[in-house]
Amino acid sequence: MFGRTLFPARVIALGSGLFRTPLRTLAAGPALSIGGIYPPIATPFTDKEEVDYGKLHENLQNYSSFPFRGFVVQGSNGEYAYLTREERLEVVRRVRQAVPKEKLIMAGSGCESTQATIEMTVEMAQSGADAVLVVTPSYYRGKMTSSALVHHYTKVADHSPVPVVLYSVPANTGLDLPVDAVVTLSQHPNIIGLKDSGGDITRIGLIIHKTKHLGFQVLSGSAGFLLAGYSVGAVGGVCALANVLGAQVCELERLCLNGRWQEAKELQYRLIEPNTAVTRKFGIPGLKQAMEWFGFNGGKCRSPLLPLTEQEIKELRHIFTVNGWLSL
Repeated sequence: MFGRTLFPARVIALGSGLFRTPLRTLAAGPALSIGGIYPPIATPFTDKEEVDYGKLHENLQNYSSFPFRGFVVQGSNGEYAYLTREERLEVVRRVRQAVPKEKLIMAGSGCESTQATIEMTVEMAQSGADAVLVVTPSYYRGKMTSSALVHHYTKVADHSPVPVVLYSVPANTGLDLPVDAVVTLSQHPNIIGLKDSGGDITRIGLIIHKTKHLGFQVLSGSAGFLLAGYSVGAVGGVCALANVLGAQVCELERLCLNGRWQEAKELQYRLIEPNTAVTRKFGIPGLKQAMEWFGFNGGKCRSPLLPLTEQEIKELRHIFTVNGWLSL
């Protein structure tokens, strides 16, 4: 069903043919546990819009006090679409060198074509990624049917030396990875999970319901619905807001995992507006501005993204202030 895989030990002879059993049905648990909180780290730039590796290293050092499971590198908040191939790989190499081995590095390797995604995936693994996060190709989104997407992800997973996590981010791509495609792909031995950034909790719950018997793992793609995700069985979150309020997002995770739902609700309420501000409302320029207020290196974005206006900065600061995260 899934073509060549990198798991020959899992292929069982059956008569004159071959029957491939999903890895997770033969193992005690998932091939790689990805549960926990991940900031999709920002890429700092110099005034000349070159990647500032020194400031990137400083951010990683500052994040070391938070109980993150790991880091998403070259996700949407890393401005991966504006980086060259060489820059994307070098950022992953630098992050792997800078953080402890126990911190999982999930690298964004998605490209528009299947072949380019395979090549980037292999190179990301060689650069130190423990897993890859593969966004849906979307330039020809009118033709990105379930069949096309299943074919794409199957080929990528067949050739990937590390586990693959699906990535659905309709706000950026205009494309939701269909539930039926996710359910089909969850059976692949090298596809271990999904980051869902759409925010439709009924969809997330349905995917978890239909795939949990395989040990398939779903990550909430935003801090704004992190509690809701945990309530229906998500195992963690990839949260832009964790770049700014890392301790608080991790505390929300802890409260949910310990069943302290009332406290979790109160904290979740205070994270919703700031999260919306640094994602949908002001985007990456807003995220980078907020990082500066909390002692991290956000800095400029790469063109054509523009910095916030003075009015937008005032509005952003007001949002953090009224929710108790900044003083007047």
